[in-house]
Amino acid sequence: MLRKRYLIPAGAPLILLVCHLITALDVPLDLLEGLQQPPTLTHQSPKDYIVDPRENIVIQCEAKGKPTPSFSWTRNGTHFDIDKDARVTMKPNSGTLVIDITGGKVEAYEGVYQCTVRNEHGTAVSNNIIIRQSRSPLWSKERVDPILIQEGNSLILECRPPAGLPPPIIFWMDNYFQRLKQSERVSQGLNGDLYFSNVKTEDTRNDYICYARFNHTQTIQQKQPISVKVLSMDAINETIAAFLNDTEFYSDSPAGERRPTFMIPKGRTSNKLVLRGHVLKLECIAEGLPTPEIHWRKESGELPSKRTFHENFQKTLKIIDVTEADAGLYRCVAKNSLGSIHHIINVTVMASPYWITEPKNLVLAPKETGVLICRANGIPDPSITWLMNGIPIENSPKDLSRKVDGDSIIFSDVQTGSSAVYQCNVSNEFGYLLANAFLNVLAEPPRILTPANQMYQVITNNRALLDCAFFGAPIPKINWFKDDQTSILDGDPYVIHDNGTLEIHVAQKDNNGKYTCIAMNDLGKAENRVQLEVKDPTRIIKQPEYRVVQVAGKVIFECKVKHDPTFTPTIMWLKNNEELPDDERFIVGEDSLTIGEVAEIDEGTYTCIANTSLDKDSASAELTVVDRTDPSTDLELTDESERSIHLTWTPGFDHNSVIEKYIVEYEDGLHEPGVWHYLTEVPGTKSSAHLELSPHVLYSFRVISVNEVGRSQPSYPSRQYQTAPAAPDENPSKVEGAGNEPDNLVITWQTLTGIQSNGPGLQYKVHWRQKDVDDDWTSVTVANVSKYIVSGTQTFVPYEIKVQALNDLGIAPEPSVVVGYSGEDLPMAAPGNVRVRVENSTLAEVHWEPVSPKSVRGHLKGYKIYYWKEGSVFKRSRRHVEKKILTFSGDKTHGKLPGLEPFSLYKLNVRVFNGKGEGPPSPDEQFETPEGVPNAPAFLKILNPMLDSLTLEWGAPSHRNGLLTGYTLKYQPINNTHELGPLVKIIIPANETNWTLKNLNYSTRYKFYLNAQTSKGPGNIITEEAVTIMDEAMASRQVDIATQGWFIGLMCAIALLILVLLIFCFIKRNKGGKYPVKEKEDAHPDPEIQPMKDDDGTFGEYSDTEDHKPLKGSRTPSNGTVKKEDSDDSLVDYGEGGDGQFNEDGSFIGQYSGKKEKEPAEGNESSEAPSPVNAMNSFV
Repeated sequence: MLRKRYLIPAGAPLILLVCHLITALDVPLDLLEGLQQPPTLTHQSPKDYIVDPRENIVIQCEAKGKPTPSFSWTRNGTHFDIDKDARVTMKPNSGTLVIDITGGKVEAYEGVYQCTVRNEHGTAVSNNIIIRQSRSPLWSKERVDPILIQEGNSLILECRPPAGLPPPIIFWMDNYFQRLKQSERVSQGLNGDLYFSNVKTEDTRNDYICYARFNHTQTIQQKQPISVKVLSMDAINETIAAFLNDTEFYSDSPAGERRPTFMIPKGRTSNKLVLRGHVLKLECIAEGLPTPEIHWRKESGELPSKRTFHENFQKTLKIIDVTEADAGLYRCVAKNSLGSIHHIINVTVMASPYWITEPKNLVLAPKETGVLICRANGIPDPSITWLMNGIPIENSPKDLSRKVDGDSIIFSDVQTGSSAVYQCNVSNEFGYLLANAFLNVLAEPPRILTPANQMYQVITNNRALLDCAFFGAPIPKINWFKDDQTSILDGDPYVIHDNGTLEIHVAQKDNNGKYTCIAMNDLGKAENRVQLEVKDPTRIIKQPEYRVVQVAGKVIFECKVKHDPTFTPTIMWLKNNEELPDDERFIVGEDSLTIGEVAEIDEGTYTCIANTSLDKDSASAELTVVDRTDPSTDLELTDESERSIHLTWTPGFDHNSVIEKYIVEYEDGLHEPGVWHYLTEVPGTKSSAHLELSPHVLYSFRVISVNEVGRSQPSYPSRQYQTAPAAPDENPSKVEGAGNEPDNLVITWQTLTGIQSNGPGLQYKVHWRQKDVDDDWTSVTVANVSKYIVSGTQTFVPYEIKVQALNDLGIAPEPSVVVGYSGEDLPMAAPGNVRVRVENSTLAEVHWEPVSPKSVRGHLKGYKIYYWKEGSVFKRSRRHVEKKILTFSGDKTHGKLPGLEPFSLYKLNVRVFNGKGEGPPSPDEQFETPEGVPNAPAFLKILNPMLDSLTLEWGAPSHRNGLLTGYTLKYQPINNTHELGPLVKIIIPANETNWTLKNLNYSTRYKFYLNAQTSKGPGNIITEEAVTIMDEAMASRQVDIATQGWFIGLMCAIALLILVLLIFCFIKRNKGGKYPVKEKEDAHPDPEIQPMKDDDGTFGEYSDTEDHKPLKGSRTPSNGTVKKEDSDDSLVDYGEGGDGQFNEDGSFIGQYSGKKEKEPAEGNESSEAPSPVNAMNSFV
């Protein structure tokens, strides 16, 4: 069975055993039983091992080999016999020492330890492990004198912690264990001292405490608090005597501004030694007033940007992972406004030995050749010494197959007994390196270490790596084959690596298949088969997109995935690279993420991740949540004046939507308290406004922010500001003059608002004079009202008018003059010379001469035409005449009258009208309209349908619109599929209202079309349909059917049902009830219907009148049949052509016929209702 192994794309590491002549190799002891191997160290303690005296000492030494190796130790160069010390034990199957120091002294076990590992194939040794006890000594007792210092001087507070192992971490705090605040002026140096570039009075305190933290022992030591008092020169003179005896006083001269000087380092130059790979820290701390700034640069090149850091307010230059290139001159510059000073630090980089090529274990077959290489570097150059099984190689047994050549040992023609462990020691004055590497001489046939029948899966266009881990001595040769091919896979796209792995650079679908790996050497061969499947990649084809949504809105992120059909991807959503919140508002669908009721906390980056076992794809989108801006705050009024003020504010948070503008509103506390008015607006980039003000207003202001979402809530109002009163700046607007009576003039205006009044005591001075007649103005002063009426004027004459505002502080500027008119009266004259021109049967044009302007006595509004129909040309109407009116605005002298009736007699008159009303009418003018086409006939009915004939009856058109010249009748048959047959046309004289058609087909439906004509042409059409009756043969067939037994049974059942209904009716009547029809007749007697006979208890009969009108409530089809829904209250047959009666067996006999009156609308069609006999025929 195949085991699946997934190949992860994008260069994931592949861990394989490696076989090569001089390539690192550990013999796979866990995979190959019985293989011999010299010892190999797998773990050891660090070279410098500082131990906590409260815990046991554990010195690690782990190794592997076959046979299982033994362990021994040396201490300070001599054998360490662990059996003689009860406190020392060695872990089982291990060389790790555990020293129990409970109740003992750690100092007794300090020293240099080395572990030796042996088996029959060689000896390996560990590094020299130096064991030292961590120490955290107490602070030596000392007397710390208070410090009195003049303001502006520099100061150093020394820490000088006790020497510990390892060195302690230094920090300064106060009595409350709060770290002292540091700055460019006050900072801690690398040595732990606290440096003041200059002191201030605020530095005065009595709890400057230096702490030393020893991490190994987890203890903190504290120095005695230092008291510092900073005095100004005035305070020095008052307190010098009190402190002089027991206080150290710094500087007795004034401390003014001064150039910088270095507090550390001293002098102009200094040297610094640092080891390669360590951290370089350079420090410059300067004093001066003002506080100096520190800057760094390298004299001979640029500082390494990615490894350089500035710490301690630029006073420390830190370079990590130092290389030889970091050596050179470094300049620090201290600068203030009075000058600068610099210091040069010469940095020397030395290096303890570091590996270039570390020796690797070597596995050779007999007669093979190999090399051990031990190549290292350092500053100064290190020396290299070789050892064999822990003994200097020059003191080891001679071996002709081995040759030492400086940093290499060359092996040639090795033999089975040549296995050994070689040590390479590389050292200089700054350290050493020790490496163990064995030579193992083996003769082994090939073995495949990769599990058999593995399944590899890889994504298209990614690299495929098929494992073939192997072992053998001599080193086997590896070949690969695909499927059943006999050719070796070599060359593009295949690469066979030295470790046996087959690589396909860019895997494609055609690389699917089974692959065979064969390992061969002189001692045999081994093979293994694996399978490769190349899968389609997982891709997000519809990615989430950037979204901007309002608070409380809804957003949907899409994520549609395309993937290999053999995989089922898992879709996961992240917010800001973390799991989605546990919130029901987040709904994860099959290919989408929906967030409802969006809140501001939902902002962020949303990532869709589609995962399969082989690959994944992801796509991200930002969600921006917008909302109305928060209200502005901190409204402040400045630059106050009588007519202006400056308003500033702090904008509220914009909630990701740029503020477009600010609206400034004001409240007038004097005139309209509680009402806010628009004042101005400013762009959203500003947060202030210069406001123009009006006098005599108690202002409060507020600001509203506007962004694309909407308006914010108003800010809190500003403080109130009242302007002084002044005379009005403006006069009333919308001044008008128009009388409402013939002898007056009503002057109106729009009053000023409270803010426009500018002061108390608002009044208006109204001026008027007759235009072009009076030279002097008549005026009157009125209170704060909006109109004034001037009486005793002439009718409709022009007046010049002006209205001026004034208050207690003065009058407004001179107002503008408007022209108004006194009151109107009704016009005195009628239009003359009225003429009518008839254009067609429905349209006429009227002309008239205008009246004189003087006779109008007002504003001419227009003319009205009153017109009415007297009757037709032949006969005048005796009904009430309805007059119609058409209005023509302005000074028009003609107009058209549409919608007239043809062949009619009309009259009209014309009147002028003004704002007051209409003038007298002109004399009536009479005109006639010509003929037109008639309306449709009033009705069309079908009478007496026979086998081959029927009669049509109709009514004349309700509107003839002229002299009728005749009627046109057209008809055509209709078959059972409603197809129309040939059309027949007949011209009928105008005096006829009925017509009989003969030679028709029996039992055939016909459609009839009828319209009237005048000399102007045909009018609208009315239609109707009817059916001729059957022939005698068909009737005879019906009688034959009626004699059938099944038909007789059906009719008996119907008769029985009717008999039951009759009995019910008799019972009902005996109880005094009435039928619905009777009730209706009693309530609404119809003179055309004879009353029922109540005296003898029998039913009366309904009969048609002479006009053959149908009963009320009945509906008689054109073919004369009675419909089922006809009244059940009477059993009398309605219609012409036969009496309805019962046979003895209760069946109906005879034909039903009748007539129907059609409405005059075109298109109404009657439908035929079949008789009971016809209904039975339909079953045959």
